[in-house]
Amino acid sequence: QVQLVESGGGLVQPGGSLRLSCAASGTIFTINDMGWYRQAPGKERELVATDTSGGSTNYADSVKGRFTISRDNAKNTVYLQMNSLKPEDTAVYYCNAHIIRYSGVTTDYWGKGTLVTVSS
Repeated sequence: QVQLVESGGGLVQPGGSLRLSCAASGTIFTINDMGWYRQAPGKERELVATDTSGGSTNYADSVKGRFTISRDNAKNTVYLQMNSLKPEDTAVYYCNAHIIRYSGVTTDYWGKGTLVTVSS
């Protein structure tokens, strides 16, 4: 069984910073892409940032220059450093990982989400 557990969400004032973490655990052979998505109230889930196993990163235009994704492969963990937060960044943030099991099967896993609220 594989689990993704996010942490680091909370309430922050506009202009503030938060760092999200997502740790993958279980019977994992290796992890390909890891990333963060978010879903605001009344809106569809959208991509925030991804980090491939090769080290390439991709960001939504709305967060470029403010958010930074990174990963620690030894810990099977991905991070999202969020700076200069805006009220429109308020959403539930979900971790995603493409994980290869020892069986050779690749499966897409999601965390349960962590709420980020940007408000004064």
